[in-house]
Amino acid sequence: MTPFPAPTPRTFTGGMWTFGRIIDRYATDGYGPTVSTLRTIELASASGELTGLDLNYPFDEGVAVDDVKKSLEEHRLSAVNITPVIYDRGFRSGSFTAADPAARARALDLAHESVEVARQLGARYVKFWPGQDGYDYPFQVDYATLRRHAVEGIRDVARNFPEVTFAIEYKLKEPRNRLFWSTAAASLLAIEQMGVDNVGLVVDFGHSLFAKENPAEALTLAHSMGRLVDIELDDNYREWDDDLTAGALHLVETLEFMHVIREIGWEKPLKLDLFPYREDPGDAVRESVATLRALEAKATALPLDELRAAQAAHDAMAVQRIVRAALLG
Repeated sequence: MTPFPAPTPRTFTGGMWTFGRIIDRYATDGYGPTVSTLRTIELASASGELTGLDLNYPFDEGVAVDDVKKSLEEHRLSAVNITPVIYDRGFRSGSFTAADPAARARALDLAHESVEVARQLGARYVKFWPGQDGYDYPFQVDYATLRRHAVEGIRDVARNFPEVTFAIEYKLKEPRNRLFWSTAAASLLAIEQMGVDNVGLVVDFGHSLFAKENPAEALTLAHSMGRLVDIELDDNYREWDDDLTAGALHLVETLEFMHVIREIGWEKPLKLDLFPYREDPGDAVRESVATLRALEAKATALPLDELRAAQAAHDAMAVQRIVRAALLG
């Protein structure tokens, strides 16, 4: 029985939104007080488990890039990536795919600004989550035009900054009823149509569940195409992007996901994408990290020779026995 080699200590990063004020369609004034950009950095550091943050840009009014850089340094956190806010009400009818050329131009300008912010903070990449780029009704858009705007908009940014890494975080829906960047396969196809080398994919475990994908399969697809830029973890009931703590529901799928993370040799930190509406954010981070570390230990101990033999034979019951033994003893 050949197990994985002993794992290197896994590190974790997170989204700054985990520590901010979270709202929904009913509690429109949010759960808890407003939290400033600099305060979210303090809270993230206080969790004791994160080494870096996914930072939304623009920051709070009056907060300069140097202020954020100083705060990150003081709290021993890095900027993992910069995420331009192209998904709020200012882009309610789309960002890169908006019908209004002025809106598309604003999205491009914000993307360019975000590249400069990423450079100043030493971020690894710039992430696009085009949550408003899609449609809500049949016949609402011309699909060929929507695709052209989506592909050309991000391609133009990538071509202007060939030395910068960009990533797209796909999601089936929300806030639009259907996003253009909806699934791993559809997003990878569109990225290939760009014809650039510096755009890839963020595979979010919860978004993959929500899209009725197998997250481990989606992860291997992105990796096999050389387009995997980052990995995010959370959990949900597959009907909405609940952003629950990692492993809260889908233990077997999360175990398989951690197994594939090790199989592909991913050594970068894993990012948590959590929305603790009613829970303490620090507790949510610590619980997620504890669960993922425990599951990675289980994945590390899998008998690889037995597992691969069972997979080669498509022997479902043999695989079930291996998984049961790993999780339950």
